[in-house]
Amino acid sequence: MSAAKQTMLLVDDDVRFRERLGRAFAERGYDVRSADTHAAAMRVADTETIDRAVVDLRMPGPHGLEVIRGLLEKQSAMQIVVLTAYGSIATAVEAVRLGAVDYLTKPCHADRVQSAFERTPPSEAAAAFEIPSLARLEHEHIERVLTECGGNVSKAARVLGVHRRTLQYKLAKFPVRR
Repeated sequence: MSAAKQTMLLVDDDVRFRERLGRAFAERGYDVRSADTHAAAMRVADTETIDRAVVDLRMPGPHGLEVIRGLLEKQSAMQIVVLTAYGSIATAVEAVRLGAVDYLTKPCHADRVQSAFERTPPSEAAAAFEIPSLARLEHEHIERVLTECGGNVSKAARVLGVHRRTLQYKLAKFPVRR
């Protein structure tokens, strides 16, 4: 599939990252549009035909999964790649289930994003995912909460509603990436 004359929508609240990625895709022949929120992305999709979109998961307002859902409701032929700094198996599976063609973690080069669009169709990509274990999902949730609490174990234990020693025990089983 040639990149010539295709429209690319970049949905990310990080202005510098969005501009840098936008320049990279413009150099590859895309007509680039950008949005920093769910509402802005929906306005673009209402007024223009979008061939491909790169969507960040964490933004102010509705989550990136809602952006995927909304974009595909408006334009079902659109290809979407999710790009996030906070990757997890659960959100990857959900994004692909909603119709994203791939799920990548930041930082990510534009060439990698481009190749994600040219990979497998969504139905084949969804079949490639294995259902994660409950222990793995629990670990990812603990890791995400701990990150949001700035690494403070006591605060994370309060947010999770568990005793601090219980959280330390769980963290010892799966060391957190820092």
